[in-house]
Amino acid sequence: MAHVLPVKRDVSLTRLRATPYMRGSGPDDTRMTTPLAADSAKQPGASDLAAAGSQRPGAADLAAARAVLATEAAALTALAERLDGHFAAALDLIGRATGRVVVTGMGKSGHVARKIAATFASTGTPALFVHPAEASHGDLGMITTADAVLALSNSGETPELADLIDYTRRFAIPLVGITGRAESTLAREADVALVLADAPEACPMGLAPTTSTTQMLGLGDALAVALLARKGFTAADFRLFHPGGRLGRRLLRVRDLMHTGTEVPLAPASTPMDRAILAMTAGRFGCLGLVAGDGTLAGIITDGDLRRAMAADLLSRSAAEVMTTAPLTIGAEALAAEAMRVMNERRITALFVTDAGRPVGILHVHDLLRAGVA
Repeated sequence: MAHVLPVKRDVSLTRLRATPYMRGSGPDDTRMTTPLAADSAKQPGASDLAAAGSQRPGAADLAAARAVLATEAAALTALAERLDGHFAAALDLIGRATGRVVVTGMGKSGHVARKIAATFASTGTPALFVHPAEASHGDLGMITTADAVLALSNSGETPELADLIDYTRRFAIPLVGITGRAESTLAREADVALVLADAPEACPMGLAPTTSTTQMLGLGDALAVALLARKGFTAADFRLFHPGGRLGRRLLRVRDLMHTGTEVPLAPASTPMDRAILAMTAGRFGCLGLVAGDGTLAGIITDGDLRRAMAADLLSRSAAEVMTTAPLTIGAEALAAEAMRVMNERRITALFVTDAGRPVGILHVHDLLRAGVA
């Protein structure tokens, strides 16, 4: 059955006006500003870049790279300084959405939008990217009244965004715009507009989207992290969305890797040594946990304990006479990396996992190595 959204207000469809290329908009939604070399008074490092051609090849490369980084860094600093209540209002709109954050943009802005959507999703804010051109051919159905839309356009006049913007206005879907022009159509139509700092692109011709896309990316990160802080998102929450890779391994906990139930080699402390050795061998961990009458871990027997206790009367003794008392243990909520550190420092290969003194699991160094914890 088709999902029909209720019309909340009657708004005539607006068609964004595409600015002629030579009048102010370049390809991929980039303004044709004054070339960098002619605007050296405003742009850090511009003189280095303009003069780079007359330097040694290596020096010219470094001069060009430093000029780009200096230009973009200055733009980010300016953007941070101009943040105001509009940023908080954008957070409110996005945070109140009970659905997802739909991030959209065309050209280079679209590539940035994909990354922003991924950052939102990985930090606890459900999000997806919708291509504005595809939206006009059916993908508008991916956007519901429970969602919020974050639209990126440096000029604010990207024609491909027209249908998507009209859709948000027709069905009262919250719209946050990130644009370089406060007077643009996107800025006027959005519920909240975040305007980039007025800074030239970092290429000598002022054409390639560089400074503008860097600012968009920075704003997207700022929104995602600010929402993360609002929600009290923790490292444990973060790991739920990052189970793979080094980060996931760093945040693994003992409970994620430990053996439980019948796999844990346990026996009463009063067990005769002949039976204790059989139970230890069956456990395959090179150790046996001995349990007191109240269920707490009274001690352990390891291969080393057996060697030290080797005597003619060994098999006639009880496990309690041979065990090491007050054994080293770890909690289930401890990080796996902490367990690895303890094992390395104490030169042991297994740790019993306890809860209020009672054994609930066992962790072997091989479990840590298989999980990539090193």
